[in-house]
Amino acid sequence: MTEPTTGVDGGFLRHAGRAFLGNLYAALRSLRLYPVENVAVQRSFDELEHAARELFQAEGVIEVRVAGDFIFVNGVRLRLELENYASFSHVQGLLRAFDIGNLTVHPDIQRREWQVLLSVMQDLSGQGEPEDRFLDLVDRLADAKVANLELQGGTGEGELGEGDSLEIAKRTYAQGVEVAKEVVNSARMGRTTNIKRVKRAVQMIVDQVLSNQISLMGLTTIRDYDEYTFVHSVNVCIFSVALGRKVGLTKTQLYDLGLTALLHDVGKARLPIEVLNKPDGLSNEEWDLLQTHPWQGTLSLFSLRGYDETPYRAVLVAHEHHMKVDLTGYPAHIRPRSLGIFARIVAVADGFDAATSRRAYQTVPVEPDEVLREMWNNPQRGYDRIVVKALINLLGVYPVGTCVILDTFEVGVVAGPNPNPELLNRPLVRLVVDVNGQTIPPPGDLVDLAEQDATGAFIRSVVKVANPDRYDLQVGSYLS
Repeated sequence: MTEPTTGVDGGFLRHAGRAFLGNLYAALRSLRLYPVENVAVQRSFDELEHAARELFQAEGVIEVRVAGDFIFVNGVRLRLELENYASFSHVQGLLRAFDIGNLTVHPDIQRREWQVLLSVMQDLSGQGEPEDRFLDLVDRLADAKVANLELQGGTGEGELGEGDSLEIAKRTYAQGVEVAKEVVNSARMGRTTNIKRVKRAVQMIVDQVLSNQISLMGLTTIRDYDEYTFVHSVNVCIFSVALGRKVGLTKTQLYDLGLTALLHDVGKARLPIEVLNKPDGLSNEEWDLLQTHPWQGTLSLFSLRGYDETPYRAVLVAHEHHMKVDLTGYPAHIRPRSLGIFARIVAVADGFDAATSRRAYQTVPVEPDEVLREMWNNPQRGYDRIVVKALINLLGVYPVGTCVILDTFEVGVVAGPNPNPELLNRPLVRLVVDVNGQTIPPPGDLVDLAEQDATGAFIRSVVKVANPDRYDLQVGSYLS
């Protein structure tokens, strides 16, 4: 574990971190014994605020993290000693009981927000499973307008290497696919779905996008033809959350956006399988039937168990995601309306993933860079240009999974955009074919196309985009 690089020594952080956790425990204990207006309770909050201020002055933010049997405050592991055993073990146990892996506190936090957090945690203690408590806690904090506390679900991973991070991304992705399958199959058979299970899967996706975006987005290239309906929903969820983050949505908004994206196509569950999987062109009657899936999705969402917990915008997005910004899409609108930002984001994510995937009637997917170019240049596609621009900035000129030929005669697969936004045409690439034409086994060497030699010339540059089938490459194996 590396020590912080803020200039504050680890000794100070250990001392201040212990004081902060001790006062957090004291505030929680006093609130359990007395009403919030009690003098003893208010004094405990005075001491908690004082301890937090010391950390804010030195660090600017407070991050409490649980990893295995340890607690970290701003990256410094705190020792469990006799005098702090009760407070540390209680705080650690409380965070685990709510499946909280990270608690981030921002310096503008108000006393009211502390009181809401601890009161709600007390109120929810012992109710349901930790995952359900986490979602209930997030919802209650959002309802109470608590803006300066951020919670991230626990994954139990401790300190992760690249391989471990990828494994967690895989588990998150697989869980999303299973939930999407459950929702669609339940709708198809007329059964209800537990919305809390769906919310839990979305929460995991949001947390991974925030902490491990490249690994998770790399998995969107593994487009399973046989599982297209479910994989597509998860991919749209991932792209939408990443786009929402790019345009500045809050974490709570990302949870709602992810849920709407995962459920956007649920109406297709009400359509005949033979129409959805028809390999050749649809007849006019079949096309008319396919165009009913947005309002069919609206009806499906109202039938979910706990539909009262489904964000209203999920219903809107299911209805609006094919309308186009100029409202020339489907279903036809009756009254003047303007598409919300969630519908605009999901429409772009949906269009990109659909065009770059193999489907029953699209056995040869379009190369990702061509899809982005078409989405940007063709106004008849009906996408919000600001959101498309955000997608280009997110993915780069060459999106993750694009097969590229380099001027060194090597072939690579784009693994991620360049961290420098001014170098979108120079992505991070996994080499898959060497200069002699020999296939390099996965995962391949990772190279940065922005790397220069001693003269300042770029060592490698993209010559053109290629079809990976030409080299018999399984792109996903180099990104998973």
